[in-house]
Amino acid sequence: MKDFSKFEEGLGIYFENKGLLMQAFIHRSYLNEHSDTGLDHNERLEFLGDAVLELIVTEYLYNKYDNPEGDLTSWRAALVNSKMLSKIASDLNFNEYILLSKGEAKDTGRARQYILANAVESIIGAIYLDKGFETAKEFITKNIIKELPAVLKNKLYRDPKSTFQEQAQDRVGITPTYGVIEESGPDHDRHFVVGVYLEEELVAEGGGSSKQEAQEGAAQKALEVKGW
Repeated sequence: MKDFSKFEEGLGIYFENKGLLMQAFIHRSYLNEHSDTGLDHNERLEFLGDAVLELIVTEYLYNKYDNPEGDLTSWRAALVNSKMLSKIASDLNFNEYILLSKGEAKDTGRARQYILANAVESIIGAIYLDKGFETAKEFITKNIIKELPAVLKNKLYRDPKSTFQEQAQDRVGITPTYGVIEESGPDHDRHFVVGVYLEEELVAEGGGSSKQEAQEGAAQKALEVKGW
C-alpha cells in the first residue's frame, strides 16, 4: 500500500485515523483487484465532502459579497466543478496517491478528471470526520477558495457558449454553429477539435476530450478573437 506521510506533510494535516485517509483515495475499481484491503471505496466520503465543500464555499461567498443569489451561485459552481477540483487535485499531487484498477490507471482523459475531482471531495469528507469542521474549512480556504480571484478576473463563472451566442446575436444577428474538425485517439481517450462558425466564417477552434468541452473551448477563444 502507499505511504501517505508525504501527502500529510504537504497538507500540514496529520490524520488520527490513517485508514480514513487511505479510503479517501480508493476508487471503486481498485477493490475489484484488491478485495483484501479491509477498507471501502471513497464514494461515501465523497458524498459527505461534497456537502461540506458546498457549505463552506457558500458561507464564504455570503459573508464576503453582497451580490445577488444568481451571481453567488455561478461563482460557487465555478469553484466546485470537476474541472476546478481536478486542477486542485493535480496541484496537490493526488495522481501519486489515487488507488485505481490497472485498467482505470491507464485512462488519463476525462474519466481521470472526474476521479480526481471526486477524490478532492473524499479527502474533504475524511478531514471533516477526522479533524473537524474548522480544519476542513482551512483546507478548503487554502486550496479551493484561493482560486476565486482568478475565477472572477477571468470570468470563469460565465458559460462561454451562451455568452458567445448572446453576443453574436446582439452584434451581428447570427446564431453560432459548431462542427467537428478533427477526432482522434482510442475509444477510452478520445480527443476532439471543434470549430465555431458565424455562417461561413470559422471564428475559432477548441479542443477537448468531449465535443462539449471542445465547443466550450472554441467559444471561449471566439470571444477573445472578437473582443466580445
